[in-house]
Amino acid sequence: MRAPAGPAGFRHELAFYTDAASLLAVTVPFVEEGLAEGDPVLVATPGPQLALIRGALGATGDAVGWADMTEAGRNPGRIIPWVLQAFADRHPDRRVRIIGEPVWAGRTAEEYRACAQHEAAINWAFAGRAASILCPYDAGRLGPGVLAEARCTHPLLVDGDGCRRIAGYAPAAVTERHNRPLPTPAGQVAVLRYDLATLPQVRRFVADHGLAAGLAADRVADLQIAVTELATNSVAHAGGAGTLQAWRTDRHLVCEIHDDGRLADPLAGRLTPAHDGIGGRGLVIVHALCDLVLLHTTAAGTTVRLHMLREAP
Repeated sequence: MRAPAGPAGFRHELAFYTDAASLLAVTVPFVEEGLAEGDPVLVATPGPQLALIRGALGATGDAVGWADMTEAGRNPGRIIPWVLQAFADRHPDRRVRIIGEPVWAGRTAEEYRACAQHEAAINWAFAGRAASILCPYDAGRLGPGVLAEARCTHPLLVDGDGCRRIAGYAPAAVTERHNRPLPTPAGQVAVLRYDLATLPQVRRFVADHGLAAGLAADRVADLQIAVTELATNSVAHAGGAGTLQAWRTDRHLVCEIHDDGRLADPLAGRLTPAHDGIGGRGLVIVHALCDLVLLHTTAAGTTVRLHMLREAP
């Protein structure tokens, strides 16, 4: 189906499917070829697709790593550091093969925005690494805009005719297209302006709104850590002050940090820092703790919006 990947270099492949048969036609050979070449293999897709692929592989699937993307990748910002990179880093001297399906029918528009940026970022995060990542897209259920944009974030297309380069590959354009102002929240918004002197108030502000929104105590603690990481960064590196807002939606408690800093690196928060590294961990931790993270950054400042799933009161 495709040319051998070889011992080095990164391949980011796109495949469209419309039913179980067409999904298995691209995924099962990818897995079997990898195992035959001695490559560690991970399959990270939503549960129904995971079950189909695992069932088709039979006993061969015992040699494969499995992850339900609806859990592991609920926040798309977690996928590179905590799924893809984590798997590749466990096999530093070997080529890895990964099936990753971050976009599925039912993702919200907000989640898709983060997914598109994730798919673009993969190309930079894995540049030069010995890895092949195949991303299946459900062409029968996803919208035409999503399918068209998938062609912009993947350099290679796999189908019944083999594997070929995609003419419209332009990941940087996708990243910039989705770096747009975040929608204005509806309803009542609480505001806290903070600086070094008032930084301790951030934790209490988050706790009050988290508990009122019905978050469990451990989820409140997670959100406190995430917001405090961002607020501390504002004070240390982004003009010494910032603004924290909080509001509720039907599904989430949302906390938003705005400051005068700029995040120019599209991989900020999307790579696990080296174990001996100093700094660079804050935004990675934020992605790990929150259910969705959206970001808008320009020379005029940066807004980071954190979503935590809540139970309605």
